[in-house]
Amino acid sequence: MNEGDVVEVLRSGFITTMMVAGPPLLAALLTGVTVSVVQTLTQIQEVTLSYVPKIVVTLVVTMLSLPFGFAALRSYTEEIAQLIVGL
Repeated sequence: MNEGDVVEVLRSGFITTMMVAGPPLLAALLTGVTVSVVQTLTQIQEVTLSYVPKIVVTLVVTMLSLPFGFAALRSYTEEIAQLIVGL
């Protein structure tokens, strides 16, 4: 295994991480911005109002993106296993 293979494994790992963690994090970001704008416009400064929608939306998006995330992780794991076998 040379340096190019190591860089490719790391690159593939970072892409897989973004594919698995990206949708819930993006949903939490958009929900947080939306709730903050609504709080600013209505001048309601309730602390729990910002946490509850983010938690609910993040859990829903996580549940919906689980098949996609598991497929990405399985593909990455198979790639790593093939590299280990090839050594």
